[in-house]
Amino acid sequence: MSPSPLAASPEVLALLKDLHTKSLTQEATVDWQSLPQQCTTDFDSIMLDKFIALDQDKCELVYHILRSINAKTVVEAGTSFGVSTIYLALAVAENAKRVSATTKPRVIATEKEESKAKLARAHWATAGKEIEDVIDLRVGDLRETLTSDLGTVDFLLLDIWTPLALPALKLVQPHLRPGAVVIADNTIMAADRYQELFAYVDAEGSGFRRVTMPYKGGMDMIVYQ
Repeated sequence: MSPSPLAASPEVLALLKDLHTKSLTQEATVDWQSLPQQCTTDFDSIMLDKFIALDQDKCELVYHILRSINAKTVVEAGTSFGVSTIYLALAVAENAKRVSATTKPRVIATEKEESKAKLARAHWATAGKEIEDVIDLRVGDLRETLTSDLGTVDFLLLDIWTPLALPALKLVQPHLRPGAVVIADNTIMAADRYQELFAYVDAEGSGFRRVTMPYKGGMDMIVYQ
Protein backbone atom coordinates (compact mmCIF):
# COMPACT_ATOMS: atom_id res chain seq x y z
CA MET A 1 0.00 0.00 0.00
CA SER A 2 1.41 3.39 -0.99
CA PRO A 3 2.11 5.93 1.75
CA SER A 4 -0.13 8.97 1.94
CA PRO A 5 1.12 11.89 -0.18
CA LEU A 6 -0.26 14.35 2.36
CA ALA A 7 1.81 16.37 4.78
CA ALA A 8 -0.51 15.64 7.70
CA SER A 9 -0.50 14.13 11.16
CA PRO A 10 -1.50 10.49 11.74
CA GLU A 11 -4.63 11.79 13.48
CA VAL A 12 -5.73 13.77 10.41
CA LEU A 13 -4.98 10.84 8.10
CA ALA A 14 -7.08 8.57 10.33
CA LEU A 15 -9.92 11.10 10.30
CA LEU A 16 -9.87 11.31 6.51
CA LYS A 17 -9.88 7.52 6.18
CA ASP A 18 -12.89 7.30 8.48
CA LEU A 19 -14.80 10.04 6.62
CA HIS A 20 -14.12 8.48 3.21
CA THR A 21 -15.33 5.12 4.51
CA LYS A 22 -18.56 6.65 5.80
CA SER A 23 -19.11 8.45 2.51
CA LEU A 24 -18.62 5.33 0.42
CA THR A 25 -20.92 3.33 2.69
CA GLN A 26 -23.65 5.93 2.21
CA GLU A 27 -23.18 6.16 -1.55
CA ALA A 28 -23.66 2.41 -1.89
CA THR A 29 -27.23 2.83 -0.61
CA VAL A 30 -28.20 5.55 -3.10
CA ASP A 31 -30.23 4.54 -6.16
CA TRP A 32 -28.83 7.19 -8.50
CA GLN A 33 -31.13 6.26 -11.39
CA SER A 34 -34.29 6.99 -9.40
CA LEU A 35 -33.27 10.35 -7.96
CA PRO A 36 -35.30 13.48 -8.75
CA GLN A 37 -33.77 16.22 -10.89
CA GLN A 38 -30.80 17.93 -9.28
CA CYS A 39 -31.28 21.19 -7.40
CA THR A 40 -34.97 20.56 -6.74
CA THR A 41 -36.59 20.47 -3.31
CA ASP A 42 -37.08 16.68 -3.46
CA PHE A 43 -33.49 16.09 -4.53
CA ASP A 44 -32.08 18.38 -1.86
CA SER A 45 -34.16 16.63 0.79
CA ILE A 46 -32.74 13.21 -0.15
CA MET A 47 -29.17 14.53 -0.19
CA LEU A 48 -29.43 16.46 3.07
CA ASP A 49 -27.72 13.75 5.14
CA LYS A 50 -25.37 12.42 2.45
CA PHE A 51 -21.60 12.98 2.36
CA ILE A 52 -21.12 12.51 -1.41
CA ALA A 53 -17.46 13.25 -0.75
CA LEU A 54 -14.85 13.48 -3.49
CA ASP A 55 -13.13 10.08 -3.76
CA GLN A 56 -9.86 9.70 -1.87
CA ASP A 57 -7.71 9.23 -4.99
CA LYS A 58 -9.23 12.36 -6.51
CA CYS A 59 -8.62 14.30 -3.31
CA GLU A 60 -5.00 13.23 -3.35
CA LEU A 61 -4.63 14.35 -6.97
CA VAL A 62 -6.16 17.73 -6.10
CA TYR A 63 -3.73 18.03 -3.19
CA HIS A 64 -0.79 17.37 -5.54
CA ILE A 65 -2.05 19.92 -8.05
CA LEU A 66 -2.39 22.57 -5.35
CA ARG A 67 1.13 21.90 -4.11
CA SER A 68 2.56 21.97 -7.65
CA ILE A 69 0.96 25.30 -8.62
CA ASN A 70 1.74 26.79 -5.21
CA ALA A 71 -1.92 27.67 -4.64
CA LYS A 72 -2.69 30.05 -1.77
CA THR A 73 -6.34 30.91 -2.48
CA VAL A 74 -8.78 28.16 -3.38
CA VAL A 75 -12.54 28.18 -3.97
CA GLU A 76 -14.56 25.03 -3.33
CA ALA A 77 -18.02 24.94 -4.87
CA GLY A 78 -19.79 22.21 -2.94
CA THR A 79 -18.36 21.60 0.52
CA SER A 80 -20.96 19.16 1.92
CA PHE A 81 -19.47 17.62 5.10
CA GLY A 82 -16.07 19.16 4.46
CA VAL A 83 -13.97 16.12 3.58
CA SER A 84 -12.24 17.46 0.45
CA THR A 85 -11.94 20.82 2.18
CA ILE A 86 -9.43 19.30 4.60
CA TYR A 87 -7.17 18.34 1.69
CA LEU A 88 -7.46 21.85 0.25
CA ALA A 89 -6.64 23.44 3.60
CA LEU A 90 -3.65 21.17 4.17
CA ALA A 91 -2.22 22.06 0.77
CA VAL A 92 -2.59 25.84 0.95
CA ALA A 93 -1.27 25.89 4.50
CA GLU A 94 1.86 24.03 3.40
CA ASN A 95 2.27 26.31 0.37
CA ALA A 96 2.05 29.41 2.54
CA LYS A 97 5.01 28.17 4.58
CA ARG A 98 7.18 28.41 1.47
CA VAL A 99 6.77 32.16 1.21
CA SER A 100 6.50 33.97 4.52
CA ALA A 101 4.59 34.05 7.76
CA THR A 102 2.57 37.00 6.43
CA THR A 103 1.11 35.05 3.51
CA LYS A 104 -2.49 34.18 4.36
CA PRO A 105 -3.69 30.90 2.85
CA ARG A 106 -7.42 30.69 2.28
CA VAL A 107 -9.98 28.09 1.24
CA ILE A 108 -13.28 29.76 0.37
CA ALA A 109 -15.76 26.94 0.92
CA THR A 110 -19.44 27.05 -0.08
CA GLU A 111 -22.34 25.03 1.26
CA LYS A 112 -26.04 25.62 0.79
CA GLU A 113 -27.30 23.60 3.75
CA GLU A 114 -26.63 24.86 7.29
CA SER A 115 -26.95 21.33 8.71
CA LYS A 116 -24.13 20.14 6.45
CA ALA A 117 -22.07 23.22 7.25
CA LYS A 118 -22.41 22.45 10.96
CA LEU A 119 -21.03 18.94 10.50
CA ALA A 120 -18.25 20.22 8.24
CA ARG A 121 -17.16 22.65 10.96
CA ALA A 122 -17.10 19.78 13.45
CA HIS A 123 -14.88 17.71 11.16
CA TRP A 124 -12.51 20.65 10.70
CA ALA A 125 -12.36 21.17 14.46
CA THR A 126 -11.37 17.53 14.84
CA ALA A 127 -8.71 17.98 12.15
CA GLY A 128 -7.21 20.85 14.11
CA LYS A 129 -6.65 24.57 14.18
CA GLU A 130 -4.32 24.56 11.16
CA ILE A 131 -7.30 23.41 9.11
CA GLU A 132 -9.94 25.60 10.74
CA ASP A 133 -7.90 28.79 10.47
CA VAL A 134 -7.60 28.78 6.69
CA ILE A 135 -11.23 27.98 5.82
CA ASP A 136 -13.69 30.75 4.98
CA LEU A 137 -17.02 28.90 4.96
CA ARG A 138 -19.87 30.67 3.20
CA VAL A 139 -23.30 29.19 3.83
CA GLY A 140 -26.09 29.80 1.35
CA ASP A 141 -26.63 29.86 -2.41
CA LEU A 142 -23.19 30.10 -4.03
CA ARG A 143 -24.67 32.42 -6.65
CA GLU A 144 -24.86 34.91 -3.80
CA THR A 145 -21.96 33.89 -1.54
CA LEU A 146 -19.33 33.98 -4.31
CA THR A 147 -20.10 37.49 -5.51
CA SER A 148 -17.49 39.30 -3.42
CA ASP A 149 -14.17 39.12 -1.55
CA LEU A 150 -12.49 36.37 -3.53
CA GLY A 151 -9.16 38.02 -4.25
CA THR A 152 -6.88 36.30 -6.75
CA VAL A 153 -7.90 32.66 -7.08
CA ASP A 154 -5.39 29.91 -7.90
CA PHE A 155 -7.74 26.93 -7.97
CA LEU A 156 -11.46 26.16 -8.22
CA LEU A 157 -12.99 22.81 -7.27
CA LEU A 158 -16.37 22.17 -8.87
CA ASP A 159 -17.65 19.32 -6.71
CA ILE A 160 -21.19 20.56 -7.04
CA TRP A 161 -24.45 19.50 -8.65
CA THR A 162 -24.10 20.05 -12.39
CA PRO A 163 -26.68 22.87 -12.82
CA LEU A 164 -24.46 25.04 -10.59
CA ALA A 165 -21.10 24.21 -12.18
CA LEU A 166 -21.17 26.86 -14.91
CA PRO A 167 -22.66 29.61 -12.70
CA ALA A 168 -19.89 28.95 -10.16
CA LEU A 169 -17.19 29.09 -12.82
CA LYS A 170 -18.52 32.34 -14.25
CA LEU A 171 -18.53 33.96 -10.81
CA VAL A 172 -14.96 32.92 -10.06
CA GLN A 173 -13.51 33.41 -13.56
CA PRO A 174 -12.79 37.18 -13.22
CA HIS A 175 -10.62 36.33 -10.21
CA LEU A 176 -8.64 33.43 -11.74
CA ARG A 177 -4.96 34.11 -12.26
CA PRO A 178 -3.21 32.94 -15.43
CA GLY A 179 -2.39 29.28 -14.93
CA ALA A 180 -5.18 28.73 -12.44
CA VAL A 181 -6.66 25.25 -12.42
CA VAL A 182 -10.31 24.21 -12.32
CA ILE A 183 -11.32 20.63 -11.46
CA ALA A 184 -14.80 19.32 -12.26
CA ASP A 185 -15.89 15.93 -10.91
CA ASN A 186 -17.90 13.10 -12.52
CA THR A 187 -17.54 14.53 -16.01
CA ILE A 188 -17.87 11.15 -17.74
CA MET A 189 -20.71 9.81 -15.63
CA ALA A 190 -22.65 13.09 -15.94
CA ALA A 191 -21.36 14.17 -19.36
CA ASP A 192 -24.83 14.97 -20.66
CA ARG A 193 -25.44 17.35 -17.76
CA TYR A 194 -22.08 19.05 -18.19
CA GLN A 195 -22.69 20.09 -21.79
CA GLU A 196 -23.16 23.79 -20.99
CA LEU A 197 -19.92 23.88 -19.02
CA PHE A 198 -18.04 22.01 -21.76
CA ALA A 199 -19.38 24.31 -24.47
CA TYR A 200 -18.34 27.35 -22.44
CA VAL A 201 -14.76 26.29 -21.72
CA ASP A 202 -14.21 24.70 -25.15
CA ALA A 203 -15.38 27.78 -27.07
CA GLU A 204 -12.75 29.50 -29.17
CA GLY A 205 -11.22 32.39 -27.24
CA SER A 206 -12.57 31.22 -23.87
CA GLY A 207 -9.10 31.21 -22.33
CA PHE A 208 -9.64 27.67 -21.03
CA ARG A 209 -8.12 24.33 -22.00
CA ARG A 210 -9.41 21.06 -20.58
CA VAL A 211 -8.60 17.38 -20.46
CA THR A 212 -10.74 14.51 -19.18
CA MET A 213 -8.97 12.13 -16.82
CA PRO A 214 -10.07 8.49 -16.46
CA TYR A 215 -10.86 8.49 -12.77
CA LYS A 216 -14.04 6.78 -11.54
CA GLY A 217 -16.93 8.74 -13.03
CA GLY A 218 -14.50 10.99 -14.87
CA MET A 219 -12.71 14.14 -13.81
CA ASP A 220 -11.83 17.16 -15.92
CA MET A 221 -8.79 19.36 -15.39
CA ILE A 222 -9.33 22.82 -16.87
CA VAL A 223 -6.50 25.34 -17.09
CA TYR A 224 -7.12 29.08 -17.39
CA GLN A 225 -4.52 30.68 -19.67
